[in-house]
Amino acid sequence: MPTWEYITTPLLIHNTAAILNNWGSEGWELVQIVQGPEGGLVAYLKRPIGGETSAAASAGAAAAAQAAKQFEGEGHA
Repeated sequence: MPTWEYITTPLLIHNTAAILNNWGSEGWELVQIVQGPEGGLVAYLKRPIGGETSAAASAGAAAAAQAAKQFEGEGHA
């Protein structure tokens, strides 16, 4: 029986497909999308342990954070 690792990431409404495709290319499977506590969307993803390394997960998280900063910098309210 496989064991899983999980990650959450914010989804920017104008860039949802690109964000999910990026995570999917690293072996992550979308489990659920929920509304976050501050109103934004949050994706929950999983993959079997033994897939990509946690360093790749950190790189993906950094890319998501960078995308969020770019979005905030565009002056959206």
